[in-house]
Amino acid sequence: MEKARYAVIVPDGAADEPIPMLGGKTALEAARIPAMDRIAAEGELGLSRTVPEGMEPGSDVAQMSLLGYDPRKYYTGRAPIEAAAKGIELGPRDWVFRCNLVTMDGDTMADHSAGQICTEEAARFISMLGRELAVEGIELHAGVGYRHLLVCRGMDFNVKTFPPHDNLGKPASGILPQGDGAGLLRDLMERSRRILSGCEANRVRRSRGKSEVSSIWLWGQGRKTAMESFRKRFGVSGAAITAVDLARGLATLIGFDVIDVPGATGLMDTNYEGKAAAAIKALEDHEIVFVHVEAPDEAGHAGNAGDKVKSLELIDRHIVGPVLGALRSYPAWRILVMPDHPTPVRARGHSGLPVPFAIAGSGVSGNSAPRFSEAAAAATGLSVSAGHELMARLLDSR
Repeated sequence: MEKARYAVIVPDGAADEPIPMLGGKTALEAARIPAMDRIAAEGELGLSRTVPEGMEPGSDVAQMSLLGYDPRKYYTGRAPIEAAAKGIELGPRDWVFRCNLVTMDGDTMADHSAGQICTEEAARFISMLGRELAVEGIELHAGVGYRHLLVCRGMDFNVKTFPPHDNLGKPASGILPQGDGAGLLRDLMERSRRILSGCEANRVRRSRGKSEVSSIWLWGQGRKTAMESFRKRFGVSGAAITAVDLARGLATLIGFDVIDVPGATGLMDTNYEGKAAAAIKALEDHEIVFVHVEAPDEAGHAGNAGDKVKSLELIDRHIVGPVLGALRSYPAWRILVMPDHPTPVRARGHSGLPVPFAIAGSGVSGNSAPRFSEAAAAATGLSVSAGHELMARLLDSR
């Protein structure tokens, strides 16, 4: 397709199961999403498994698949991907861990995000902890919101760790790091609890009715990740628009240009219109643009069905609709809309079940789907069992 343009829009965690408070509908079924429905009706709708059997259903694995890379070949852990986003160099004997700021209720994992702590305030906590923990070879790097990194230089680990967002409401004592090197990680986490329990910053948060930052939580470990460039793999140039370091890191590793959007937060209050404007502008000199929106995932983790529906409606109105309209001005174009994984409101954690996808545009034969939803996708009978094969399907008529 001469001068073709492509867009991939990812409403993170949008897929779900029937939700009682929505009358037995999923969030996608309850939401007013005419642009997504139009893509499903005009194009092909189906289901795809983005998380290979036996792998944890994280956004890292799922988005790697979605971008066209088999996680079984390329995946080395979540934290190394985020390290790439921040330009943190890793040596052959370095390990990096995701470091959440979390809220505990006694021994219970109450909140994986410390009350959705803002980036600026979180940076102050991380700076203070970096000074107080002060272990040789250990580095703390501030990230976005509650999402940070801990780098261990010249150390060896063989540990199992547990994502806090998939273990909400569970005793922390049952999900602490296990294995060789776990003692150091547990010690750092316990020391952080003691430091944070009496710090002035938490006293101020409590006085303002905010959740306390109780502890750091270490998980998602790995060593340096290397991936083949997207241009070499697929022959097209790309740009990515996202507020979170995970998606930024994947984009960086595959050679995409990462475009910053003022007001993009990774939360419900993100700058939807700004993301759409940046995507439309990027299409002028990039062949494919990847737009990631975290809000539905955060609503799922919060167990908030209403916010999940609202976030999908905002994505549809302010991102999918405008980008779809802009694409139609090109001689040839295609668009893919799909979640990376389900984040069911009931479970408040990720699932590895297949997700709906819809591809529309030049040369795509439709399968007469009524709308964009999990059930409608299942009813078409179209299934792409390996999610990393979807990108080639999107680009197959270049």
